[in-house]
Amino acid sequence: MTTRDMTGAPVSGAVTAAGVDHVRLSYHYLDIGDIDGYASLLADDVHVARPDAPHRTGREAVLSLHQDATIGPGTHRIDGIVADGHSVVVTGLLTPLTAAGADDGSGDLEFVDWFTLSDDGMLRGYRRYYFTAPGH
Repeated sequence: MTTRDMTGAPVSGAVTAAGVDHVRLSYHYLDIGDIDGYASLLADDVHVARPDAPHRTGREAVLSLHQDATIGPGTHRIDGIVADGHSVVVTGLLTPLTAAGADDGSGDLEFVDWFTLSDDGMLRGYRRYYFTAPGH
């Protein structure tokens, strides 16, 4: 699930821009619980790797990961996006719904998501990283 997995063909700026739009939409759809909208952004061979859930491959498996509450719902806030070719990297903050009532931000989780795009700008996969202190 890296740019090395791609065909090696040059990626147009339009494909990368469409991929960035799809990444932004993916957070929106997940935040509002629109699984069908989220599904419309995924490539058939999508892969997801996260430290808080089992690795999933394929559209149905990835949808079940989000739909079946394997991953708890929450609200994503995007702090930054860097995109190049088939890769889009997002830094942000996730506020789980269980922590939404806390005003001190104590339940917020800093994350980095590294998305890989298909040749037509669909989401081919992502790998999530959370910021935590070593040893925790």
